[in-house]
Amino acid sequence: MRFLRSVKDEMKLVQWPTWKENRHDTMTVIMTSIVCALFLGACDWIFQKLLTMFVTHR
Repeated sequence: MRFLRSVKDEMKLVQWPTWKENRHDTMTVIMTSIVCALFLGACDWIFQKLLTMFVTHR
């Protein structure tokens, strides 16, 4: 029980982000994920086209 009490006391000391900060950070993660997905998708498409050209033009 002492452990749980100390956890509760520590949780009171945490400085939680505001809703504005939380929304901003969430949007940053979402936008970064979209940009990375687009970049990786473009790289995949380019490599697929190059590999297809290499294999079919032998």
